[in-house]
Amino acid sequence: MRRSLAVIAGLMLVPAASLHAQDAALVNPKTIHVTLDNEHVRVFEAALPPGWKENMHSHPSSIVYVITGGTVRNHLPDGTTSEPTTLTAGQTLYRDPITHWNENVGKTTIRLIVVELKPSPSGKTP
Repeated sequence: MRRSLAVIAGLMLVPAASLHAQDAALVNPKTIHVTLDNEHVRVFEAALPPGWKENMHSHPSSIVYVITGGTVRNHLPDGTTSEPTTLTAGQTLYRDPITHWNENVGKTTIRLIVVELKPSPSGKTP
């Protein structure tokens, strides 16, 4: 009986742990390379080969520049997914803070530059 309760309790903790904000570069070191990190911004390049599935991670407000486009599906912590989205080379997007993981469902390697905005000392994002 105790063993069953321990297993059930452990399973109940799994969703809570998956909601914990994770650093994109730390949990996806094969696909994300940080090029600048200072008190104002963090900039990184991401390369997602066809079929690649990222690990769950979080971003603050950010700007995404698409170097090489492709098709992605976005997955949220609650299990919902988006319809596949086509990213086009040269496209620039603004994103509000998000916790998610992406899946490259296309046939090309997607390359992005992501600029994460850090809060100013006053606590506001620039």
